[in-house]
Amino acid sequence: MKKLLNLLLLVTIAGLAYICYRSIMGPIEFDEERAAREKAVIARLIDIRTAQVEFRNITKAGYSDNFDSLIVFVKTAKMPVILEEGTLNDEQLERGMTERKAIAIIEKAKKTNNWKEVEKEGLMNFRRDTSWVALVDTLFPQGYQIDSLPFVPYGNGAKFELATSVDTSKAGSPQYLFEARTPFETYLKGVNDQEMNNLISKMKQMGRYCGLKVGDVEMPNNNAGNWE
Repeated sequence: MKKLLNLLLLVTIAGLAYICYRSIMGPIEFDEERAAREKAVIARLIDIRTAQVEFRNITKAGYSDNFDSLIVFVKTAKMPVILEEGTLNDEQLERGMTERKAIAIIEKAKKTNNWKEVEKEGLMNFRRDTSWVALVDTLFPQGYQIDSLPFVPYGNGAKFELATSVDTSKAGSPQYLFEARTPFETYLKGVNDQEMNNLISKMKQMGRYCGLKVGDVEMPNNNAGNWE
């Protein structure tokens, strides 16, 4: 009987020790895994922001409200790259020479094949050539899988929520807004659901979005992420 009681006592002590261990290590392990997963999610959100900014700049319209059009844009759009060679010296500037004038003189010489004025103005080594390169090659590393843009890392196939709006509350031109986001449940589910629920409760108490997002469709924030 005594041996049985001792055995039960040892089992109880071991169980309590494990519970104490898990109560300490559970939050630590959750935070470590959360940090690793959020690093990947944030990187993808930054890529979405990069694509959206170029979409806005090149199309001169609002942001894309769906990933299909955004991906097609990144795959097919081209952007200008200016090759600059040579600079205007002080003497040329004092004579009223500008880069625009210099380019016009050189373009005229190319069309007429008469380079006398170019030589006279000392522009033989001055070049401003524009070439067009694929947008995807300038925005992302070689081999980047642009089709993966909508998908949340660790999300088991889930996609980011994407939305757009137009802010007309201020005088002047309307301000276009976009937002891409994903909740904690999408990429943290199954890691430690109790710790995840604790995190969600904490964020709600603070009045903050329960997840990661970039941009904001309710108020302008310069396309900032909520981790920044």
